[in-house]
Amino acid sequence: MTAEGFLEGRRLQLARGVLLQCIMGGYPAARFYGSDDGDLALIAEPTQIHPLPWSDDPRALAICDADELTGESSNLSTRGQLKKVIARYAERGLAPVVATELEFFVFAPNTDPTQPFRPPVGIDGRREDGQSAFSVSSNNGLRPFFNEVYKCMAALGLPRDTFMHEMGVSQFEINLLHGDPLLLADQTFLFKHLLKEVALKHGLTVVCMAKPLAHTPGSSMHIHQSLVDIATGKNVFSDERGEPTAMFRHFIGGQQAGMADFTALFAPNVNSYQRLCHPYASPNNACWSHDNRAAGLRIPASSPVARRVENRLPGADANPYLAIAASLAAGLHGIEQELEPSEAIQGEFEVPDNLALPCTLHAALERLKRSQLARELFGQEFIEGYIASKTMELTSFFDEITPWERRVLAAQA
Repeated sequence: MTAEGFLEGRRLQLARGVLLQCIMGGYPAARFYGSDDGDLALIAEPTQIHPLPWSDDPRALAICDADELTGESSNLSTRGQLKKVIARYAERGLAPVVATELEFFVFAPNTDPTQPFRPPVGIDGRREDGQSAFSVSSNNGLRPFFNEVYKCMAALGLPRDTFMHEMGVSQFEINLLHGDPLLLADQTFLFKHLLKEVALKHGLTVVCMAKPLAHTPGSSMHIHQSLVDIATGKNVFSDERGEPTAMFRHFIGGQQAGMADFTALFAPNVNSYQRLCHPYASPNNACWSHDNRAAGLRIPASSPVARRVENRLPGADANPYLAIAASLAAGLHGIEQELEPSEAIQGEFEVPDNLALPCTLHAALERLKRSQLARELFGQEFIEGYIASKTMELTSFFDEITPWERRVLAAQA
């Protein structure tokens, strides 16, 4: 849109079906988004209009809400779904506080998708070999790229907490500062977009797949969650003595009750399950624990004022609006129904059958299809449309024969 048109307040409209466009570019049947495929209005969020610092020409990006022409939020909008969950908390006098930890890989350009990704050649003339995890000098070879990432983050108003080299080859992690869930979802979205754009300028490729390399840790988007009383600003997960509250237990109980049903929302792609089924601290379970990274729900060591629940299931490939909405909605369900969690686990443990999660996209979509809870919390239109779009993607995956199948199975009798 031209700057003149935007500043004049000209309404930008978009076909409803675009919100269900699958990752290959196609659309499910029109019945999932209205047979007329009428328009939605894109309404810019005033606080999320950003000149793009990496662009040579003056350009700006505006994060928008997708609203029906009658004014209400579209049920197909993931940002709208998150706003509805936040509003439900507000009705109870509560405000969620979240933070996201996003992991990603920085690779050399990959023009042949049949070949594995490779680390880039840094300014030191070498490719990383995987020995730089948590090193103070681990990004020296990519310093020009990261210097521009930091500058662009500052220009977009994205405050960062910590930035580090993660366990994988040329894998990194950023922790965004905790705050309002909608703001954090916007910031996570903007950061992922920023990474890819700045990488292209530097002749690099940033990949937010859940598992881009075999035999290497995958990339997560852990979500840290707490709740504060709107009137007092106090963390309701801790009482006056600093002990866990009933609301804290119920929130965990709700997370456990929803994780299996919502796995397809946290792990939305075929590749997501490569990360979960080869768990390097990527637990595919709904167990909870105090400071145990093998649990899907971890309670990090902290002071009572910072008591929180970390959902370790979402991958870096998850939609931040939808993943945060699903996690918070499950917690609120637990509070409303006063659900009690299982016993906390510590040390090495076997996952009980009732706390195991789907380990393929097909199984996760089948679980989501049967979920009455998902329909109650997100509405039938959204859930059925999401399943239809993801089923198209899964079918497209099954339409291809992989190199593993040709290499291993072709010689079989």
